[in-house]
Amino acid sequence: QVRLVESGGGSVQAGGSLRLSCVASGYAMNIYWMTWIRLAPGKEREGLAAIHTSEYRTYYANSVKGRFTISHDKGSNTLYLQMNDLKPEDTAMYYCAAGSPAGDVLRPSLYDYWGQGTQVTVSS
Repeated sequence: QVRLVESGGGSVQAGGSLRLSCVASGYAMNIYWMTWIRLAPGKEREGLAAIHTSEYRTYYANSVKGRFTISHDKGSNTLYLQMNDLKPEDTAMYYCAAGSPAGDVLRPSLYDYWGQGTQVTVSS
């Protein structure tokens, strides 16, 4: 089993920055991808960024490309999401997830393990 614990959320004004962290523990075979997903009220889950934890390939949703950066520290098994130039529409619950998706690595439904989430609120 894999356990994921997010932190780093909070309230910030538009234009500000936050860095989310997700510490992974436990073990599961064939877990190569980690991702950040958000869920805003009244909207569907949105995959934001994904990273291959061995090859360090990264993918981003158009909505965050150029503003958010995903990274992974293998030594501490921690996933990060650096979020810059935050906008009110970025307000959501942010989740990290892990798995081995076959196909679109930004598709939330393809991930097996999820954290409990951390809230990000951006005010105008």
